[in-house]
Amino acid sequence: MAGRVEGKVAFITGAARGQGRSHAVRLAQEGADIIAVDVCRPVSSNSVIPASTPDDLAQTADLVKGLDRRIVTAEVDVRDFDALKAAVDHGVEQLGGLDIIVANAGIGNGGETLDKTSEQDWDDMIGVNLSGVWKTVKAAVPHLISGGRGGSIILTSSVGGLKAYPHTGHYIAAKHGVVGLMRTFAIELGEHSIRVNSVHPTNVNTPMFMNDGTMKLFRPDLENPGPDDMAVVAKLMHVLPVGWVEPVDISNAVLFLASDESRYVTGLPVTVDAGSMLK
Repeated sequence: MAGRVEGKVAFITGAARGQGRSHAVRLAQEGADIIAVDVCRPVSSNSVIPASTPDDLAQTADLVKGLDRRIVTAEVDVRDFDALKAAVDHGVEQLGGLDIIVANAGIGNGGETLDKTSEQDWDDMIGVNLSGVWKTVKAAVPHLISGGRGGSIILTSSVGGLKAYPHTGHYIAAKHGVVGLMRTFAIELGEHSIRVNSVHPTNVNTPMFMNDGTMKLFRPDLENPGPDDMAVVAKLMHVLPVGWVEPVDISNAVLFLASDESRYVTGLPVTVDAGSMLK
């Protein structure tokens, strides 16, 4: 039986680990070849999250190859349009085309109220989580258009792209901006049969969520909060009785949006949030 994205090529940013790696593996399981990029070093001086590494990206490549799919990787900062374009152009040359764009790369930093957020934290956040998404699509979409087969673009936003939380205002602003990009790209690219949607995860069990800094952000009342302490807060955020979801839960939504099963779905913010938006 053919995979759900058999014979397609997907370009994925932030693919060294976490959700990006999960997306690469899930699409490869269903028959796609992968162009995978990641910065593989610290992006923000004030990040509470350990940076991805070249070894992480190599491990993603090994996982995809283990599924008998092809993968081309590059270490790229999504703020660098020329490097992004070079990576995707090279990948398309190697793999023969492009059908799917997954603009997944993102960071978390800070923890201040907006009036106390530093300009550096603001610029890093907007640069990666908003401008980087725009640059990813800008660099890759000419290949979808020239391919003449249509395509699917999936932008990673967040529950924080649809509602606000305190102490992460720059993140909230960037992720709301991603929705504006998604809707505009959907209108502008529709004539080429290119669909554009966004995914909006709640907390996900990845290094970006499961780390001491983020736990402290959620539980400032505790000296050394752990996952169990997070679960208490996270369950208050959700309708379903869970503290977080798994990366594959987001990847399954990405797979649906990448596949022809969603051939008439465009301009849609898709929540994978355990009911968070009902709160």
